[in-house]
Amino acid sequence: MARVLLFGRLADIAGWREREIDLPTVDALRRALCEADPGLAEALGAPGVQVAVDQEIVRGDRPVSARTEVAFLPAMSGG
Repeated sequence: MARVLLFGRLADIAGWREREIDLPTVDALRRALCEADPGLAEALGAPGVQVAVDQEIVRGDRPVSARTEVAFLPAMSGG
């Protein structure tokens, strides 16, 4: 199972920070999270939300395995 992490506002909305989820791709993980929680779905669809796979920001879909860490990161602000 992949280790799925939510940070900042995303964790606040979902009510959890870390879960183990067994799905084959980043897109499948995102879809499952969105289907399970409409509030989280809205937050994940917001501009600036990024995905990191094994601590590297990625764009597009990626396969995941039992040892993969997938982190959903909210938009950052500040200066």
